[in-house]
Amino acid sequence: MATWPNPAVPLLLVAALLALEDWLSTPSCSGAPPAAHGSGDLRAMMVADLMLLGSDASFADRHFRDHVMSKFFANSIQRLKPDMIVVLGDISARGSESTEAKWISVIQQFEGILGPYSTLPLHIVLGDKDVGTCANLEGKFVRRWAKHLPGLDSSGCGSFDISNVSFVSLNAVALLCSNNALRFSIEKVMERENYHIQRERVYKAECNSFGCEKGENFADISWRQNNMESGSGPVVLLHFPLHKFDGEVTGVPTFSEVVVPDHSLADSSSKLSGANGRRLYDHLQTLPANSTQYILQALKPRIIFNAHSGSFSVFVHADGTREVTVPAMTWKTRGVPGFVIATFDTKGSVTLRCCCLAREWHVIVVYLAFLCLTALAIRWSH
Repeated sequence: MATWPNPAVPLLLVAALLALEDWLSTPSCSGAPPAAHGSGDLRAMMVADLMLLGSDASFADRHFRDHVMSKFFANSIQRLKPDMIVVLGDISARGSESTEAKWISVIQQFEGILGPYSTLPLHIVLGDKDVGTCANLEGKFVRRWAKHLPGLDSSGCGSFDISNVSFVSLNAVALLCSNNALRFSIEKVMERENYHIQRERVYKAECNSFGCEKGENFADISWRQNNMESGSGPVVLLHFPLHKFDGEVTGVPTFSEVVVPDHSLADSSSKLSGANGRRLYDHLQTLPANSTQYILQALKPRIIFNAHSGSFSVFVHADGTREVTVPAMTWKTRGVPGFVIATFDTKGSVTLRCCCLAREWHVIVVYLAFLCLTALAIRWSH
C-alpha cells in the first residue's frame, strides 16, 4: 500500500483546505465592522430566494451547493452575530408544485444548511415560488404550507415582537391577485394591525395622562382616523416590492453600510430621481398602487424589507418610508448572492449592511485548483 514519504504533507493539505473554505465562505461586507450589541438592540439577518428543492435536490445540490451554502451561513453568523434570521420568500424553487411531504423536505433541507444555527429565531415569508401565482393561488394550499412555518397564520401572514421591535409579514403574492378571496384576508390582517397599533398608542397616551394600573385596558376604543406619524408602525416584511409612484425618488447605495433614521428624508442629492429612478424598477413585479397605499397608510411602516428582484437597493417613498430590497442568496439567479444585516437600535435608527458571497464559478475554480495542487503534492512526495 502506498504511503506518504513525508507525513507532514497530509496535515498541510488538510490545513490548506480548511483555510481555503474559510476564505471562500467569508462574506464581503465593506464599511466599518458592526458595532457591539447595545442593550435592547436587535440584529436580523435578512435572506431571500434560496430556491431549495428538498427531496428533489440533485447530487450536486446535496453534496456541493448545500455544503458551501452551509459554510456561508456558518461563517456569516459567526462573524456578524445576528439575533434572528428572516427569509423573505421563495425558500423553495418549486414549492407551488410540491406535495406537502416535499414542502416539509425543503424546510428540513434549510435546517440542515443552518446546522447548529437552526435554533436561532426564524421567520419565513411566502413567495410566489412557494405558493404559486394568481392563476393557481388557493387558500387551502396556502394554509397547508403556512402551518409548517413559524409565526404564520392561515392566510400566510404573521406578526411578532422580538427585543421590543414589532414585525408584520404579509402574503404579498395574494395582494397581487385582485379577484382572489385570499387577498381580502390579507387586507383584514392589515386592518387588525392598524387597530392594534392605534389602540396601543391611545392606551399609552391615557397612561401618560392619568396613570394606569397593571391590567387596565381600553377595549371600548372605537375606530378613528389614522393620525400616526410615518415610521411609527412595525417593520414590514414582504416578498414583492411596493409600487413606485410618479415623482418618487430612489437611492441605490454604492457602499455596504448605511446608517439612517428609520424615517428620515435623505438629501435629494444622494438619490436618483425621475426617469433614472423609475427605470430601476420598471422590470420588477411590484404590488398594485392601491395595495401599496394601503400598506403605507394603514401600517405606517418603520421600514420595509422585500425581495424578488435579486439585487440590493434602498428606495425612499414620498412619505419617507424606506424600502430595502434584499439580494437573492442563491446561485440559481443572475447577480452576486448576498444578504442584508439590519440592526435596530433603541434610538430609532437602522443600520444596513449588504454582504456579498462568492460566485459559484469562483468556488468551482478554486476547488479545482486545490485538487490540482493536491495531485501535484502527492506526485512530488513520492
